[in-house]
Amino acid sequence: MAYFDAASAAPLHSVARQALLASLDEGWADPARLYREGRRARMLLDAAREAAAEAVGCRADELVFTSSGTRAVHAGIAGALAGRRRVGRHLIVSAVEHSSVLHSADVHEAAGGSVSQVAVDRAGSVDPAAYAHALREDTALACLQSANHEVGTEQPVAAVAELCRRAGVPLLVDAAQSLGWGPVDGDWSLLTASAHKWGGPSGVGLLVVRKGVRFSAQGPVDERESGRAPGFENLPAIVAAAASLRAVRAEAAAEAARLRELTERIRARVPRLVPDVEVVGHPVRRLPGVVTFSCLYVDGEALLHELDREGFSVSSGSSCTSSTLTPSHVLRAMGVLSEGNVRVSLPAGAAEEDVERFLEVLPGTVAAVREKLGAPTAAAVAREEDVLVVDSLGKRCPIPVIELAKVIGDVPVGGLVRVLSDDEAARLDIPAWCEMRNQEYVGEEPADRGTAYVVRRVV
Repeated sequence: MAYFDAASAAPLHSVARQALLASLDEGWADPARLYREGRRARMLLDAAREAAAEAVGCRADELVFTSSGTRAVHAGIAGALAGRRRVGRHLIVSAVEHSSVLHSADVHEAAGGSVSQVAVDRAGSVDPAAYAHALREDTALACLQSANHEVGTEQPVAAVAELCRRAGVPLLVDAAQSLGWGPVDGDWSLLTASAHKWGGPSGVGLLVVRKGVRFSAQGPVDERESGRAPGFENLPAIVAAAASLRAVRAEAAAEAARLRELTERIRARVPRLVPDVEVVGHPVRRLPGVVTFSCLYVDGEALLHELDREGFSVSSGSSCTSSTLTPSHVLRAMGVLSEGNVRVSLPAGAAEEDVERFLEVLPGTVAAVREKLGAPTAAAVAREEDVLVVDSLGKRCPIPVIELAKVIGDVPVGGLVRVLSDDEAARLDIPAWCEMRNQEYVGEEPADRGTAYVVRRVV
């Protein structure tokens, strides 16, 4: 089985496994106690903190270990907002942040705070000038991920951090996806990360708060981890997380170059091998092992199941692979095609022959899924004056787009097609299809049920 979902969770690094097993015997005692076993545990915890701080590029007393990356994000945002409540209650986030950041923003807004969401371009990248425009006198905190978890686009953190520094606003960076590859550049104020993203054990997060940043931990606190992460430390997992971070950093340069070549191979060959595919994410400023593409006329869930049968573990941001039946907020913010979405994120050590086999299997797998979906029935198409109406009500992605594609040739150049759909994904996928096929997306119109999406034939 070829595991291509390292952006969700990387396989446990061999160094992490060794450190975990060793510290189970040596690090079981309470590191806050003064007897011999406690002192031994404290030495392990201090050494892990020093190693992690060195990898991050911060002081050891600025870094605490949390129970997860999500917990680090929640604690970091809440503590920074509370620490600067006298300044104001305005929070800035990008539209493609991890859900843990966006959920924190929702909680803040529900409690009476204000939130500005910075848009991204079609590559998933923010414009630093947009952050500068969003900054206000009452801005308490800004957040920006170092690299996107779905499409791999790296963000201009250093430029945004400098703008925030000039305005006196702390910047929190979610570095979960990038920290294993190297430190985050720029004069950021807070940083979060998650060990299972770089090959450490799950259940360990990092929260860094630079000296001088106003911070007030929220909720019940105790004496552990500077009061910022209450509860008994999972010392064996922490030791393993720090050891694996050091190990992957030692391998990062060579492995990044190797994985970039493999993902570039996928980016270049998939559009040649599979018709009607859009490769998304920045072509250059991206994580070494991540490549994402979307296939027209494909059910994302069916595609993932077929690839799983062929021996490949990948993930998807398509709405038909989620319980909400809405497309990924990242793909939606980028304005790119969401149907038939596939994210390939290669782990360290991914084999070249597995990538080649994936490229061999993919065309036939996509073709099989498209064939199973079938062609639209004649009953689905009707004429309404000079407009061709496609009734796709009750049908989920990618059927509305398939039916649009089947009938666009039935109208003269300049003619209109009106697609009726009650699937939220159509709001993203129909405009994306128009851009890919050089047709004009006119816009939405109200309908008795669902929404009417109007397309003008150009070619």
